[in-house]
Amino acid sequence: MKIDHIALWAEDIELLRKFYMRYFNMHSNDKYVNTKRNFSSYFLSFEDGGSRIEIMNIPGKDAPASRGDLKGLAHFSISVGSRENVDNMATRFKAAGITILSNPRTTGDGYYECAIADPEGNYVGLMDILGDEILIMG
Repeated sequence: MKIDHIALWAEDIELLRKFYMRYFNMHSNDKYVNTKRNFSSYFLSFEDGGSRIEIMNIPGKDAPASRGDLKGLAHFSISVGSRENVDNMATRFKAAGITILSNPRTTGDGYYECAIADPEGNYVGLMDILGDEILIMG
């Protein structure tokens, strides 16, 4: 078994879509729109397949400003394959003015990682582990 996808509510799915496509080389499907529910979404996929990210929006839906007070997903991590890639991406994000939440470091359980905030404030870890899955960390 594996995780097929995680889903994120977003106020601006176009901004989030462009962010993940630009910085993680993800591909997007065509926008799905359900006019009855006033719902739209995109599925973003990595080049080599694996787990996906769905970004969703319902205009006017309460903004997830209190994410930290909600139960459930705290963050997700993306394997970038090596310590060097973690460092390079952290440098790239910093130069682009993207918030670095945790500078590159070795964690207590032996992973090398850093964390950023995506444009919607989601906590995204960048890890050195090999593999093509998005790991849900609690």
